[in-house]
Amino acid sequence: MIYPCAVVREVTFDLLFSNMAALQKIPAFQPGLIPAYRRLYGLTGRKIRKEQILAAVPATSVQGRFKSSSRSREYLQESIVPSYHFQPSMPRLPVPKLSDTCGRYLASQNPMLDSQQYTETERITKEFEAKEGAELHKELVAMNDQNKHTSYISGPWFDMYLQSRLSVVLNFNPFMSFVDDPRAGYTDQLVRATNFVVSSARFMKSLRAELLKPEIFHLGERSKSKWFEKIIRYVPSSLSWYGAYMANGYPLDMSQYKNLFNSTRIPRTGRDEIVVDDMANHLLVVRNGHMYVFDVMDADGNIKPAAELHAYLSHILSDNSPPPSHPLGYLTAENRDTWAGLRQKLEDCGNGEALKAVDSAMFCLCLDDSTAEDPDSLTRLMLHGDGANRWFDKSFSLIIDKNGKAAVNFEHAWGDGVAVLRYFNEVFDDMSISPNITPSCKPADINASEHVRKLEFKLDGALQEGIQTAKENFFALVKPLDLASLQYSKYGKNDLKKFKISPDSLMQLAIQMGYHRLTGKTAGTYESCSTAAFKHGRTETVRSCTAETRQCSLAFDKVGSANASDLRQLIQACSDKHNSLTKNAAMGQGWDRHLFALRLLAEKSGASPAIFRDPAYATINHIILSTSTLSSHAVQLGGFAPVVPNGFGIGYGIRDR
Repeated sequence: MIYPCAVVREVTFDLLFSNMAALQKIPAFQPGLIPAYRRLYGLTGRKIRKEQILAAVPATSVQGRFKSSSRSREYLQESIVPSYHFQPSMPRLPVPKLSDTCGRYLASQNPMLDSQQYTETERITKEFEAKEGAELHKELVAMNDQNKHTSYISGPWFDMYLQSRLSVVLNFNPFMSFVDDPRAGYTDQLVRATNFVVSSARFMKSLRAELLKPEIFHLGERSKSKWFEKIIRYVPSSLSWYGAYMANGYPLDMSQYKNLFNSTRIPRTGRDEIVVDDMANHLLVVRNGHMYVFDVMDADGNIKPAAELHAYLSHILSDNSPPPSHPLGYLTAENRDTWAGLRQKLEDCGNGEALKAVDSAMFCLCLDDSTAEDPDSLTRLMLHGDGANRWFDKSFSLIIDKNGKAAVNFEHAWGDGVAVLRYFNEVFDDMSISPNITPSCKPADINASEHVRKLEFKLDGALQEGIQTAKENFFALVKPLDLASLQYSKYGKNDLKKFKISPDSLMQLAIQMGYHRLTGKTAGTYESCSTAAFKHGRTETVRSCTAETRQCSLAFDKVGSANASDLRQLIQACSDKHNSLTKNAAMGQGWDRHLFALRLLAEKSGASPAIFRDPAYATINHIILSTSTLSSHAVQLGGFAPVVPNGFGIGYGIRDR
């Protein structure tokens, strides 16, 4: 299934699959990241023996009896292994060898350039590798060695987002929509909103108390077992990652989780900042352009009864006040410097306390009066909406329309979706298994107005004018966005596995074919790949436009005269290449982040190496095909906008069938 968001209009699925189905039996294929993850141990630079792990574990922990913790109303999970148990011993993101980076960069340039252009780019790259690049790489390695608490890309990547002056709308914030609840009455807006709030609070409390299970990539059953949990919790955090490794489990970085709740991006001139207040227990609700706050926890830190939260939300939904003439939500979609100046005016006019309540809230709950009837209208609603009923700066906003369709829209500077997807899945499961409110439930018989505070803002003429301009800019920004969606159900993941072909590689090949048939060209292509296997890892780029995909695209243009066996071999070559690129990217062995860091170092010193002035470098980084895959049982749709005006934002998921 391709998620809608300015997708390539001609995708050659039928052509691909009809030929694949007729092809001969193929050789065995080795899927997954297993070999790459096993290499993690070699990349850590430390040899930890099994005896060292066992020596750190109290003898009683192996033979002693353990009592299982009961599932309480307060916590979504009660893990015996602390949430951040593995963080101190996480392996560090490696800085790739400069020669490897330059070689990978040239390989990505190969399908983009003609022979003369490639020869020139190759010359420039080789000179960079031998001269300026060698010095910059040496400086980068030295800096990395001095900052062992983090990764070499973390700081620059935060700066990249926070220094951008572009609107976060379309340029950065993506969305993921939830699967509809199939049970009668549970899609009622009030019922679903209440259940979301309670389950979200349970997730937040579990995380705050470090009772949320650590994120682990399992390569077998051993690390999933209760025995593993009972042992590993006693292994000191300085060694815990290695203990998990010996059980064939690979903990993932969870540093981004600390920015998930009570977090906001604050506009500042030149560079924004992320502010977190993890002591706050209130929720921000936006409806009809108005803002409300109420406490989700009581004075003792316990989640308030669901019936009371039900009453608070019912009170907000019953507010028939007309929309404000100047909704502040538009400001969060503005140019960041413009918004920074207007925010200062808001504070100067006496709105500091109200802004603090917005910034420190757990998250933003947007209750929309509009409805989404099809994938395109759902995408528009959840990706940008009308601008008035949003606060795009919050770490994430939970949006629920009049018919109970729900989605998460999240600000991207603080994280890459790892924590958001975990929240997304866990909350969806909690609501599905044990909803706190049923359609027959009635709100508590309380005076909700005593608990819900409607935020009032003082606006002078300059602020009103600024909001009006922001509104006009918002609609000018979102109007040109074109949407298209496609759901293909003839073949799925399980069918592709029968052919021993990587499903993701085939999807990326289809995207390359579609663009080639539209334009006759290849284009700079980005597929996001998480490097959460490393401490403070962010993402690396899978450059899925390859010499193999180009050759295959050209061959399928002449499919009528092509040999099926030859086409099969070309598809296999694309799959093998894509899997190799994905494994390298997951291990931090791409070229994008390394060259990005080297370019920043060069700019700081006032240098301008020829490789970064090469037109080929600008072309390959003008990302026309921005792609990302998202597979989750809880996700119905997901999407993001193009990153360049003439580009495509292609979100997709591959179902089992």
